Amino acid sequence: MSDAVIEHRTYGNWRRVQSVGLLGLGLAGTVILFVGLIVCVVAMMVSLWVTLGCAVLLALVLAPLLMHDRHNRNLVQRVTARGSWARGRSAGQHLYRSGPLSRIPKGKCLLPGVLAQMTATEAKDAYGRPFALLCHPWVSQVGIVLTCAPDGAALVDEADVDNWVAHWGAWLAGLANEPSLVGVQVVVESAPDSGVRLRQEVYGHLAPGAHPLAVAVMREAVEAAPAGSASITCRVALTWSMASRTEGGKKRTVEEMALEIGQRIPSLASGLAPTGAGPARAMTVAEVAAAVRIAYDPAVAKLVEGVGAEAAEIGWEDAGPAGAQEAWDRYRHDGATSVSWVMTEAPRGQVFSSVLANLLAPHPDIARKRVALVFRPYDTAAAVRVVESDRRDAIFAASGRRVGRARDALSLKAAERSAEEEATGAGVVRFGMVVTATVTDPEALGLAASAVGTLATTARIRLRRAVGAQSATFAASLPLGLVTSAHLRTPQAMREAM
Repeated sequence: MSDAVIEHRTYGNWRRVQSVGLLGLGLAGTVILFVGLIVCVVAMMVSLWVTLGCAVLLALVLAPLLMHDRHNRNLVQRVTARGSWARGRSAGQHLYRSGPLSRIPKGKCLLPGVLAQMTATEAKDAYGRPFALLCHPWVSQVGIVLTCAPDGAALVDEADVDNWVAHWGAWLAGLANEPSLVGVQVVVESAPDSGVRLRQEVYGHLAPGAHPLAVAVMREAVEAAPAGSASITCRVALTWSMASRTEGGKKRTVEEMALEIGQRIPSLASGLAPTGAGPARAMTVAEVAAAVRIAYDPAVAKLVEGVGAEAAEIGWEDAGPAGAQEAWDRYRHDGATSVSWVMTEAPRGQVFSSVLANLLAPHPDIARKRVALVFRPYDTAAAVRVVESDRRDAIFAASGRRVGRARDALSLKAAERSAEEEATGAGVVRFGMVVTATVTDPEALGLAASAVGTLATTARIRLRRAVGAQSATFAASLPLGLVTSAHLRTPQAMREAM
């Protein structure tokens, strides 16, 4: 009798969006190359020295585009980031002060930076339950935040985990048919458990006539539990565009979006249950404000949790920090310091469903850690264009070299497989990741950064510290549904062409 063979399911087949060009240049570099060659040919009719000068100028322009670091960023992108940071610092944009002694109207603690104009209004869903509608007026987007209670994968059969992953993929694929949806964000945050909620739960259920020994045991358990325990929260933020669905129509108002989104919340929340996310519900304005306030000032966590179910003492206008200062590689806010990273390379090859387990789990060297997975679903028409464009680019890259590379062959194979899967009904999404580590002691920042690097290695991903953009990256990791690409001045097509 032979032993049964257990097959472990693996996942992968993702590709990084890249612009294809000649000699390792992107589309923009290739266009500059051809234009420069034409100019050189025309200059030959004038003078040889003019031609030589044009050739030298062309080489100086193309050289920065060919100099890439290990995160695939060329010299132009790095110099541009450094110049933007220097210009913002000289203008004082790296400093923020709020509160009673600041210039903020009414002495409020508003959100800083890219979140400054965000507003939150209370609305009702289809069942009459309140939810927070977050509005980004600068980019005409609104969003909601769902809080979940994941079951966890401990002591769960692998077949059940595979079903969770399958339902999660189906939920993401279904978002392609969600009208006006522009982004999805999953934020998993780990932090030390203050024990306030446990204390309220236990003490609130003690019977008046309970045995003294039982009461003493429960009290001892409550006091000892927070010492080594951790709290893990999971939130899902969805963002919609306020643009009209009809061509030439007026932009929809916040009231119209609240009514339309409120009707969809029950189905969106119930769709998360088969994914292992547990029961999901929309967060209220008070809950979102409390979560953001704790992120900026972890010291208020006990105060917010101590209010219990009525955690409405912190309003939206007081959710921001009293003071913040952005440095080149870190971000100080109230009594904490944070460092944020962005993912530059997903795991190569095939991975198991537990590839991010260590990265999401609490770590003793990091006081608070947030891992934000960002998704951008494509509708059916856009998905067809994306997969076919990637397939053509992969074919061009594989055939554009005299000696083929194994990486180009695998990329072509992955692109063809993606096109086949999309043709059979699979969804297409772009995804990214933002990791933020927060410590209350600045001396422990180096140890926390080293821990994040180790966790990224175990997850087989490559992270880049978001130098020069720590404040914006910190905001992108908050469960607020911030679509960062919509806030950039450089068009997306131009960024991809670089």
